[in-house]
Amino acid sequence: MAKYMLIESRDPFDSNDVAFTYDLASGLAKAGHEVTILLVQNGVLAARRGARHDRLAAALATNIHVLADEFSLRERGIAQERLVANIQPVSIDVVIDHLADGHKTLWH
Repeated sequence: MAKYMLIESRDPFDSNDVAFTYDLASGLAKAGHEVTILLVQNGVLAARRGARHDRLAAALATNIHVLADEFSLRERGIAQERLVANIQPVSIDVVIDHLADGHKTLWH
């Protein structure tokens, strides 16, 4: 079992290729790998409660950890209590921690 961190920086409502990240994460998790998605920059827009992004919801329904960069959330005025359940706000330092722990990382 490998460990993966997928970092998504694009707004899923503005860029159709964001679905690739969510689909890849779901596929890796279904194959038995440990997967974390980190939402940064405009990627955090999908983390808002009520934003309704089906592929993110599907990823959350599998065994995928979804994190959102605290700075990106603050920059866009998204408070923690407005996040979808099971999305955890974190410091960007989490990337270093995951790299040090051997996660294969892909930034989109």
